[in-house]
Amino acid sequence: MRNATAYGVSPRLRCDIVVNNLVGFAYTQGDVLIQSDGTPWRPLVHIEDISRAFLAALEAPKSAIHNQAFNIGRNEDNVRVSEIADMVKQVVPGCSIRYAEGGGPDPRSYRVDCSKVLKALPAFKPQWSVMKGVRELYEAYKAHGLTTEEFQGNRYLRLKQIKKLQDAGLLDGELRWEGSMRAASTV
Repeated sequence: MRNATAYGVSPRLRCDIVVNNLVGFAYTQGDVLIQSDGTPWRPLVHIEDISRAFLAALEAPKSAIHNQAFNIGRNEDNVRVSEIADMVKQVVPGCSIRYAEGGGPDPRSYRVDCSKVLKALPAFKPQWSVMKGVRELYEAYKAHGLTTEEFQGNRYLRLKQIKKLQDAGLLDGELRWEGSMRAASTV
């Protein structure tokens, strides 16, 4: 199961992935901040649709999935970063699109074909579009009252959280727990 880039509200929200990030910047700062030139392609999939795919695979006959690789997502959700920014601008009132200084082409531009999973796992029925996810994120950020400090802090940014855990002596250089799991979960 090869998931496209995840987005959407979840208990362990990440704001360092493109859709969550662009909506977060727009909501907390009034700008949809694009870190590149906006041309990179991103295959995207909502976290709930990832879960649907895994459930469909668990329920599928072994012959349908054994030794197979599946790209999880929808072909129509291969979009350019600039298109995501346009969606965010439509949803978040009063925001504008801004390009980061020095942002150029991103070599991580790619699209994937997700048609195989839809044929092999007919029980997998994606329910989310990127636009619907942008709306969901905006409403969740608004309901939570997400602040710039929270958005840019370590709670929602994976690399900052890892650094915090390493600085606290809870993760080693290979990202393995040093202390007890209980102590680490409270940081």
